[in-house]
Amino acid sequence: MNVLTEHAGLDGHDQLAALMAANRQPPIGETLDFTMVELERGRVVFAGSPSRKVYNPIGSVHGGYAATLLDSACGCAVHSALAAGLGYTTLELKIAYHRPLSEASGPVRAEGKIMSIGRRVGFSEATLVDAQGRLCASATSTLLIFPLDPLAG
Repeated sequence: MNVLTEHAGLDGHDQLAALMAANRQPPIGETLDFTMVELERGRVVFAGSPSRKVYNPIGSVHGGYAATLLDSACGCAVHSALAAGLGYTTLELKIAYHRPLSEASGPVRAEGKIMSIGRRVGFSEATLVDAQGRLCASATSTLLIFPLDPLAG
């Protein structure tokens, strides 16, 4: 599954909206059991419920679970603002962990928002909260924006 090829003529927001309308998600969402639940230009929300399958050896949710949700939220926030024919990739992701996650955390929500976006670079931020609304992790991201057609320069 690749929204960039399956919905190449659409802008980023409409690509993500088509994905949501079809009730589809990328393989990483299937693997870690999270999905996009809200979408607007420049803002997205992912939701998931951490389970024992994402626990680390010390009995809590692995930090990579939170990092993946936050990276997805930061990236898709930028993706939602891209014109047709553009893609992005994460250049830098900084994560801060504020409290541990466990099965008892309940459903978590990662909200990503654009901080600023230009022709070649986007900056976004995201927060991850537990079912009680407590901040569990936060992130900032720098993303490279590029034309999908290599001849487009």
